[in-house]
Amino acid sequence: MTTQQMLDERYGRSRRGAPRWVVVAAIAVAVAVVVAFAWMTVAGSLSSVDSDTTGFQIVDEHSVVLEFQISAPAGASVACALEAQDVEHGVVGWKVVEIEPSDTHARAFRETIPTVAEATTGLVNSCWVS
Repeated sequence: MTTQQMLDERYGRSRRGAPRWVVVAAIAVAVAVVVAFAWMTVAGSLSSVDSDTTGFQIVDEHSVVLEFQISAPAGASVACALEAQDVEHGVVGWKVVEIEPSDTHARAFRETIPTVAEATTGLVNSCWVS
């Protein structure tokens, strides 16, 4: 190595590029990460269940009737956790409902939730594909 080459290397005047295979490998890894993230996002949304409480009726101090609707993948069995709450938002009733598979995407239901004390509201806690 000549003195000029040593000085150029020491003070950063010469530039060594990365080998071509390193650049290609880095791009391939980046593409693989993006594809994997996109697939996980799509796969997660395909099996998601949306639920909405459409109404409730306090029958007496031992039961609440809850009306709700779900949007779920056609042909999938779904389970929903329903709850009744008192005036302080304490859970006074709880019920898990198993919903049979159907060809329709959106469906409405009406379920009675037994309670241990007087409730002031009823709601769908969560739903999932079972």
